[in-house]
Amino acid sequence: MKILCIGKNYANHIAEMQSEFDKFSGEPVVFLKPDTALLKNNAPFYYPEFSKEIHHEVEVVIKISREGKHIEEKFAPKYYEEIGLGIDFTARDLQTKLKQNSYSWELSKAFDGSAVVSDFIPKSEFADLQNLNFSLEVNGTKRQEGNTSLMIFKIDYIISFLSKFFTLKKGDLIYTGTPAGVRAVQIGDRLCGYLENRKMFDFEVK
Repeated sequence: MKILCIGKNYANHIAEMQSEFDKFSGEPVVFLKPDTALLKNNAPFYYPEFSKEIHHEVEVVIKISREGKHIEEKFAPKYYEEIGLGIDFTARDLQTKLKQNSYSWELSKAFDGSAVVSDFIPKSEFADLQNLNFSLEVNGTKRQEGNTSLMIFKIDYIISFLSKFFTLKKGDLIYTGTPAGVRAVQIGDRLCGYLENRKMFDFEVK
């Protein structure tokens, strides 16, 4: 299975990072994580020794349900049946250093445990996948809050776009981007994620 991630998909997050959009013909920013990045079942996140600034980025996650290549956007809904919630942990200090040297982001994004993922819920339980509220609380205080209606690139477009470059297979996960509010986590923090008021994950940083 693959973990495919979309960066810069919410305008308020682009603004808070003082970043830019449209440097690559207005197409999604894409990066990958290995399966060793997965952190499931509310297992604790262990702070890595190579960073002093790990940021949380809460994201809606799509699970691919069938194999596909060159998928037309109008047919994309046939390729996923469930959605979940996750965190793309980012070693921000390392990412900054990599960017300064024009290196790729993988070391700051794809390390072990950097892809938190919840259990998945059938998409049929939601009236509109492009109007979903989701949020992240740290130690009981809301840090991030978003709605999928604010995505720059919508879910079906993302699936169609990715399938031009990668054969999507059953079980692949797509992290769809984070809204504003990203901040550093500390050892001892408890992170709880919510999708339409359903608690999706609840784990500790150690």
